[in-house]
Amino acid sequence: MIEAAHREGERLGLVVWNQDEAGPYQAIPQAGSSWQTKGHPTRQPHEYERGGTAKLLTLLHAATGTVRVKGVISGANAVLHPWLQEQLSAIVEELPPLGPALDQTAKRAQWERWQEGLTEKFTLMRELPPLRMLLIWDNLAGHKTVELVCWLMERGIMPLSTPLGGSWLNMAESVQHILTRRALSGEHPHSSGEIIAWLEATARAWNRQPTPFVWGGARPARRERARRRRRGRTLTLHPIAGSGACFAEPVVYAKAA
Repeated sequence: MIEAAHREGERLGLVVWNQDEAGPYQAIPQAGSSWQTKGHPTRQPHEYERGGTAKLLTLLHAATGTVRVKGVISGANAVLHPWLQEQLSAIVEELPPLGPALDQTAKRAQWERWQEGLTEKFTLMRELPPLRMLLIWDNLAGHKTVELVCWLMERGIMPLSTPLGGSWLNMAESVQHILTRRALSGEHPHSSGEIIAWLEATARAWNRQPTPFVWGGARPARRERARRRRRGRTLTLHPIAGSGACFAEPVVYAKAA
């Protein structure tokens, strides 16, 4: 379902955002390379002194590469939820006007389409607004509070939680890796405030010329073309989940005695 959101959401007129929290990052010397005069490497203090930690709250619009971030000391719900509501409200207000009005049956069909195949579905409200946004985020208990889910539905936002162990489906993980590496690699922050300032400055610089994110890219397309070519031969190969390997014969699972 999340892969379908990445591939089809924008094409269907829905804006797709990814949300995640990165960190904590410690205010200690960070691993990484830096530019130094030959023979004069960077020197780091030998004392192990901690200067606090910081986290990065992130929203990514993959289709444009634009990010919205906030550096915080704590990522608790009391901090995360107000920031999310503020940012998502602003995003919804910037969306283009809606097309022709839909009846309640059509609106409900819009929402239910993104619950197909899910083993755990949250209850949809009786009266639903038109669906405007798909929000992909991690499967955390704090994301499933009744107050927050209802707040999202009232604004036409459909939350899609990644499965347990499936955080690789959240593209915000990738942009966070890029931002934190640019901001902290090879540096020595001395306080949480310094980490936050560097991360937010890096995000502002990124947004001046963002790079769009595309789900899958060329590699899966090449694998699929290769599978199709193999299927056309005498030997039938069966793809194995989790890699590009194949079985020459279908797997037969023995029934338990």
